[in-house]
Amino acid sequence: MLHLTPPDENAPAMRWAQLLSRRRYPEQPQLHVVTDAPPVRGAFVADYDRVVFSSAFRRLQRKTQVMPLPETDFVHTRLTHSLETACVGRSLGRLGGRLLLEETQGLAAELPHLDADFGDIVAAACLAHDIGNPPFGHSGEDALSAYFRSPAAEPFVRMLNAAQRADLQQFEGNAAGFRVLTHTYAAHSSGSAGLGLTYATLGAFSKYPRPSVVAETNLTAGTSEKKHGYFQTEAARFQDVARELGLLPKPAGSAEAAGFYHRHPLAFLVEAADDICYRIIDFEDGLRLGLIPCQPGLALLRDMLGDAPGRRGSVEWRDWREELGYLRARLINRLVQQTARCFADQAPALLRGHFDQPLVQQLSCREQLREVDRLTVEHLYQSRPVLEIEAAGFEVLAGLLDAFLHATFDPQAGPRSRKLLQLLPGQFRATGPQAQASAYEQIILLTDYIGGLTDQAALSLFRTIRGIDLPKGF
Repeated sequence: MLHLTPPDENAPAMRWAQLLSRRRYPEQPQLHVVTDAPPVRGAFVADYDRVVFSSAFRRLQRKTQVMPLPETDFVHTRLTHSLETACVGRSLGRLGGRLLLEETQGLAAELPHLDADFGDIVAAACLAHDIGNPPFGHSGEDALSAYFRSPAAEPFVRMLNAAQRADLQQFEGNAAGFRVLTHTYAAHSSGSAGLGLTYATLGAFSKYPRPSVVAETNLTAGTSEKKHGYFQTEAARFQDVARELGLLPKPAGSAEAAGFYHRHPLAFLVEAADDICYRIIDFEDGLRLGLIPCQPGLALLRDMLGDAPGRRGSVEWRDWREELGYLRARLINRLVQQTARCFADQAPALLRGHFDQPLVQQLSCREQLREVDRLTVEHLYQSRPVLEIEAAGFEVLAGLLDAFLHATFDPQAGPRSRKLLQLLPGQFRATGPQAQASAYEQIILLTDYIGGLTDQAALSLFRTIRGIDLPKGF
């Protein structure tokens, strides 16, 4: 039986009751008529729905996951990947919460609905986990980072301090996602809540609770430290979230001003849901597209399930693609069961910040998962269509950034610059309520715009401003 209080009662630890805060970021006056009618949805289900109805989430349907979108209707987009990750995350949360309720003395009395809350929080955070990713697949972040490290960006980068430069030269979709969830453009309204999600969901979303610049002496090999989770524009917001949830600062005993924290424990389940989905489902895509050898791939999945070589079920498979779907479903279920068990076992260490490794690396099938990774990288991620779209992404995103940055900071405000700026929606320009934006904030506004474009919209805009294409009708 696990205990609600850590063995060392003097050791600082996060508390589930605080980590599951239903307060919304930030507290805002109600903009609608308040009634005494009981709510139809719980707070965390409402978070999920708010993400679904956001325009940033809707644009994921036209953003590449791995394979170029026009190639086939079968392959996953960012949107379908996010939906599947949310399904897996809900199961992980509910099962992990149920195990904790069964095994942790006193927890059921304090938080009787912990398992349902876990499932709803993790599902909402999973649904939003890619909401800040730029177009053109996995290399979109690399393309933006590469531009800001290039000589072409030097006139703009020199206006920034070290932390601001690091934000851009190590551009991170997770940080852009936190901004999407918490930022309201002054050009739209005087609000400052973004989607107005609960603190609990924002905490679970934050896989990397650190700024882009951290003293090397404070870094470990922890998975939560690999990247940064917010830009300087959102530093105060992130620290507000961390304080509300009671996240432990890193290193222990340091001032909160550093903005470097241990993860919300549920962020490990969000990471695990993403790990499970992109590993297994990208692998499935590669098999169905004929890029990964079929029979060795199927054999590897059977091996991960522990099936005997001659195992026969009640169904005779006449199409290997149907068997592949069956194996994928069984395998995801097996991984969910094992991962939830690992989460429950590590819960006391998670609350004290003593565990910082991906949960899937603790599973018994981790060696087979590494082989899945190897085959996917070799045959899918390095296939010609993927390389072509990623190479195109470098040209398109760099070209758009360069054009709009020069227009934004053109001291002469020449005719070309004026035309380009007129193409920018008002919320992405330093005009009106945003007229006093700093150089850094103006650059972030441009990355909001370009990073938020779909693949096709980015390509179309690039071709238009280069004079390669004209709008239809010309």
